[in-house]
Amino acid sequence: MRHTRPLTLLAFAAVGLALGFVLEVALASAGQPVLIPPYTLTITLVAAAAIVVVLAIPIARALRGRSTTRINPFRAMRTVVLAKASSLVGSLIAGLSAGIVIFLVTRPVIADVGSIWPGIAAAISGVALLVAGLVAERLCTLPPDEPDDAAGAGAA
Repeated sequence: MRHTRPLTLLAFAAVGLALGFVLEVALASAGQPVLIPPYTLTITLVAAAAIVVVLAIPIARALRGRSTTRINPFRAMRTVVLAKASSLVGSLIAGLSAGIVIFLVTRPVIADVGSIWPGIAAAISGVALLVAGLVAERLCTLPPDEPDDAAGAGAA
């Protein structure tokens, strides 16, 4: 499995940004109330970020030889997939929340500050989940094979 590419993360953030902005414009033009992310979303994203990193730490210790406990390879693979999914979802939510904030800030009538802060908090927590996913993905990466072993085997 390859590491998450920065271009993929930027694409997810751009799609989220466009989706958040267009959704808010559509709701406002239809006379419906605009979406404001709840603070519970922020708390949930930060908790998920912490859980992803905590799940990756034992795998990193086993890979680096600092722990004698054997790690189930299926558990390691699930953790890597969770880390990758977390980085993608974090990027998408950060973009979506940024789109909401941009809509609220660019309106002709300035929105209440109480409406803007939840969007900013959700965008920051989305970035936190993105970073936690990338860190956990790097923690679960196998170190490169030693080139000395390949050269020694060929010479023998």
